[in-house]
Amino acid sequence: MKNSAIRIQDLWKVYTRNDEDIDVEDQDLITSLDESDEAVVAVRGVSLQVQPGEVFVVMGLSGSGKSTLIRCILRLINPTAGKIFVSGEDVTVMNVKELTEFRRHQTAMVFQHYGLLPHRTVLQNVEFGLKIKGVSEKERTERAKVSLEKVGLSGWENYYPNSLSGGMRQRVGIARAIVMDSPILLMDEPFSGLDPLIRREMQDELIRLQEEMHKTIFFVTHDLDEAMRVGDKMAVMKNGRIVQQGDPSDILSHPADDYVARFVQDKRKQLQMADERAKLEVVSDKNEKDTSSKGVIDHVS
Repeated sequence: MKNSAIRIQDLWKVYTRNDEDIDVEDQDLITSLDESDEAVVAVRGVSLQVQPGEVFVVMGLSGSGKSTLIRCILRLINPTAGKIFVSGEDVTVMNVKELTEFRRHQTAMVFQHYGLLPHRTVLQNVEFGLKIKGVSEKERTERAKVSLEKVGLSGWENYYPNSLSGGMRQRVGIARAIVMDSPILLMDEPFSGLDPLIRREMQDELIRLQEEMHKTIFFVTHDLDEAMRVGDKMAVMKNGRIVQQGDPSDILSHPADDYVARFVQDKRKQLQMADERAKLEVVSDKNEKDTSSKGVIDHVS
């Protein structure tokens, strides 16, 4: 437990108009909040652990609470109750100064909609976090160029974001995150706005980079295929709760309830059909070999 890169313990987030204190142990109160238009219970008693070097994927439909969860890790959103430990440090008790240092050194985030600064060049966007950290101009330029090379954008340093494609902008976002050399990357649906082909290319790029960097990655998505491709471990969220977590293949093979079963049913059908086609091809190959062998025997006879 001490060795976990991220440990979330009984985390709650309740949005209310006045942001008042909420006793999450009061089940009658939580029930009344669920029935009210005055509040939203976005995260409910979530507990999970992410090991160093692991790609942990949180998957769920829109409104399931996954984006709120990832923002709580950075304290972009303050949780209502519970604990968040990152590299053994309790993020929930950090003051403003400690939180700033934590964000600068321990984590980096890749957002869904890039979050690039339009008036800065590609190189300046990638350098920006290093500039805030006080890194010298020479060093940050060198590191930014290396980061851009890793994501395949050498030669694009002096272009502006509005001249790039969606996939290229997302590569800049990834370069900006990895240049910080933080041990943990938080990725909130980073590829969801991309065309299917570019999205797959970006997944391949992430897998390649992870083989090289071995970062701890907390990855949020609503796409099961994406979760299966990039994830070492996976958690499925529904209505703010984690309803199942484990190896992606285990979740696919053994869904915990009807919700997860519906979530994975199309993927299971695809795999079953692929398995049936493979068996038919084996039978077909065997028949062809048998026919060929028989022809040789007849010819010899």
